[in-house]
Amino acid sequence: MWIVTVIVFGISRGTGDPSNIFLGIDARKSEREAARVRWGLDKPLVQQYGIFLGKALKGDLGQSLKFPELGAAGVVFKKLPATLYLAGVSLVLAIGIGVPLGVLGAVKRDTIYDTSSKVIALLGQSVPNFWLGLMMMWLFAVQLGWLPTSGYGGFKHMIMPAITLGSFQVAAITRLVRSSMLETLDSEYVKLARIKGVSERKVIWKHCLRNAALTPLTYFGVIAAVTLTGSVTTETVFNWPGTGLLAFQSVVSRDFQLIQALVLVFSSLFILSSFFVDVIYAYLDPRIRYN
Repeated sequence: MWIVTVIVFGISRGTGDPSNIFLGIDARKSEREAARVRWGLDKPLVQQYGIFLGKALKGDLGQSLKFPELGAAGVVFKKLPATLYLAGVSLVLAIGIGVPLGVLGAVKRDTIYDTSSKVIALLGQSVPNFWLGLMMMWLFAVQLGWLPTSGYGGFKHMIMPAITLGSFQVAAITRLVRSSMLETLDSEYVKLARIKGVSERKVIWKHCLRNAALTPLTYFGVIAAVTLTGSVTTETVFNWPGTGLLAFQSVVSRDFQLIQALVLVFSSLFILSSFFVDVIYAYLDPRIRYN
């Protein structure tokens, strides 16, 4: 987290002077200097970083330049529920499609089912999210009129953004589950279960999938974090009022404090998701739990 603060502080300061955005190019030099003093940008960078880090340790992430009525942290947490909602739906969609496709591809290896799952995984990892979102918007919203083009509202507003955000994760989960299932299906305990007369469905979904889930689960923490932090493109395309769109707006407006708050919150979510995955990993694998 400390390394993150150093990186985001340095990069955000390299984007330019925010007074050019908030005051305009016609503002007088005295007005610019007054704004820089008010924002604390007149001090040396080392001193600015020290002030920022000291306040951050106390839970104060500074004051947003674009939304001065709220602190930077307050703005982030106000927009966070919309992103969590979108990310949650896209993850459920990715797991609900990716896991069955991966299992089916492994069980029906070298068949049309396996080939179909490979094609879906390849397309999901190759097609850019922003292009997929724009094409879906053109087809289902503009041409067919089935779905709203953008915005935050009911279930129909969620469909295209969730598919766009979850498409890459479907591909990743499908490939991981398939490869893990192929290894598990060839193991000795699976052969023994079949010899004992255990039903094929029970062998696949109880014995194989639980053990095969260890590798995908390790990656799931990364998937969950990337889904949250990678929502910038999707939310911008669909004008979804979450932290992704807020991050885009804060970069464009050079709102240093808001950029720093967003990156710190995203980093914390990334670390927490990895921690919870480690806990669940120990639950699934008794060897880790006992050690």
